[in-house]
Amino acid sequence: MHTANISTIQRYVQQGQFKSALELAQQLLVQHSDNSDALYLAAVSCRYLTDYEQAISYLERLIMLSPGYGRGYQELAHVYRALNDQQKALEYYLKAVKCNPSLYASWLGVKEFSQDQEQLSTATNNLDYLKTLPKELISVSSFIAEDKLDKAEKLCRHFLMKQPKHVEAMRLLAKIAEQHHVLDDAEFLLKTCYQLAPNNRWVQFDYINVLHRRQKFELAYQKALALSESLPDDYTSLLTLANQEAAIGQYDSALEHYQYLMAQDRKNPVVPLLMGHVYKTIGDQGKAIDSYLAAITADNGLADAYWSLANLKTYSFVPEMIEKMQHVVKQPAVTQDDQVQLHFALGKAFENLKQFEQSFFHYQQGNTIKRQLINYDAGVMKHNFDLQQAFFSAERAQKLKASGHKANDAIFILGLPRTGSTLVEQILSSHSQIDGTLELPQILSYVQELNGRKFKHSDARYPKILAELSEKDIADFGARYLAETQVYRQGAPYFIDKMPNNFRHIGLIKSILPNAKIIDTRREPLSCCFSVFKQLFAEGQEFSYSFADIAAYYQGYQSLMEHWHQVYPGEIFTVNYETLVAESEQTIRDIFTYLELPVEASCFEFYKTDRAVRTASSEQVRQPINRKGLEQWQHFAPYLDELKALLA
Repeated sequence: MHTANISTIQRYVQQGQFKSALELAQQLLVQHSDNSDALYLAAVSCRYLTDYEQAISYLERLIMLSPGYGRGYQELAHVYRALNDQQKALEYYLKAVKCNPSLYASWLGVKEFSQDQEQLSTATNNLDYLKTLPKELISVSSFIAEDKLDKAEKLCRHFLMKQPKHVEAMRLLAKIAEQHHVLDDAEFLLKTCYQLAPNNRWVQFDYINVLHRRQKFELAYQKALALSESLPDDYTSLLTLANQEAAIGQYDSALEHYQYLMAQDRKNPVVPLLMGHVYKTIGDQGKAIDSYLAAITADNGLADAYWSLANLKTYSFVPEMIEKMQHVVKQPAVTQDDQVQLHFALGKAFENLKQFEQSFFHYQQGNTIKRQLINYDAGVMKHNFDLQQAFFSAERAQKLKASGHKANDAIFILGLPRTGSTLVEQILSSHSQIDGTLELPQILSYVQELNGRKFKHSDARYPKILAELSEKDIADFGARYLAETQVYRQGAPYFIDKMPNNFRHIGLIKSILPNAKIIDTRREPLSCCFSVFKQLFAEGQEFSYSFADIAAYYQGYQSLMEHWHQVYPGEIFTVNYETLVAESEQTIRDIFTYLELPVEASCFEFYKTDRAVRTASSEQVRQPINRKGLEQWQHFAPYLDELKALLA
């Protein structure tokens, strides 16, 4: 008998020697019970040997291990098809294509068994699309769906060497870049696709999406408007337009379109979910709650809706909903992303009930799963912090400052998340001469550009490349920042950029905009770090899902901020959250003294200011300053020994 290995088992399956394949797969599973490939091949072999019960058993184990593996669901659908259970076959074919849209056999299954016209239309469109793809690109698409990005990129680039203007290959390469978070590359590729094939709908949707992710909301809106005008009766194009309207602050129009779409399809849970996000942003909490509940009514397993309710910070789950979440999170077919959202929602639900042990268990579970899903390296982050300190000596910092753009419009609020930065932003935005905007992406984008899109472990060009730039280059970066952020302003002389991660690049900011004001928001270490641990972030805070990573990042932040204060003495203003709460009036006056602006009465009544707020603290900043958030960590003190030790 051959030694059990995957390639041998695959060869036996391809040759139709299913009994031999099964024996080898079983041998391998004795040694490695969690080998996903062995489970899959064992299930395939069992199906062909008509041992359907054993096939299902293998596939259920596989799905428990890999909830997002589309081929596992497809194989399960094939089994139920063989058992003449058309309803279950359809259910699993639909799950398969949701995970991996390149599964041709699953789309055929949907087309054969579904009676739903929208499902049939979607299946037909996808089958037609897959027929046009070369085999290499079908493999690329499948690798992307299975998160095998290195394989996907290698194969896609090899294909493009032979056909450099193949639009679909470029579109797939853009998807890979997007998943690597190299969004400028993705945008460049999709813009090129758009120029080569301006009527390609797939390209148009992807281009709008990447523009949105890069926060180029105005351009994304213009493209979405043009797409909607060319497809006036298309559901997805109108949904895309509504999303972009919400992004640029056209909330009334966005809500009108969402309501129209809801009337067209009451079963779609995504539309009420998106409506809820808009209502939350504009401060209508009652309608936000109603919308999220409507999304749950349409799909009571919609993890995002449960998490969105929890993320309001003020919503209390009824026992029936808690039981439902506990049931859903244990289901084998629930994806890991959904598990993360459900665990964080359950953490908040039990925290509200003062059942802190249960609450901590779910926060910990959510963080543990999320940490496994992300590619974060604390060593790389420490190296990046060290590079900043090594490059920006006091002498070099002053030399670079002399070249920068002299405008004083920008006010940067930065630091760690969950430190009161949204509260400070709300106070400042209540001033007649200051515009509140968003967490703007420009500085981080310039960093990526200067670094030359280097991978994490290659030699960094940034920040040392700043020494090679001319005075004009540096001034141009400042002018470019002001031009690119103009779209977010409403006409006031000053504006806020609230991207917290900008603290890592204060040297760059002071080089290109030497007169910019910088406010660093801080919070007591244990309170800050545990608040970060409890928060599920949309993106950009990959350090926040383990105590070890959080503590290392916090200590790196403290060290780097100490360096910035030495390099730019008197130019950075620190706001301690605890001081702001205890001595709010004096602290607010001190902030405006630093900004060299007269304080206005509206700044003390910031909670009455009517503006959109897009962060997790949106509801808290619509209330007067209170002590609620100061000591929340103390309820969890028995479970924080590891964090305390790491911070000590």
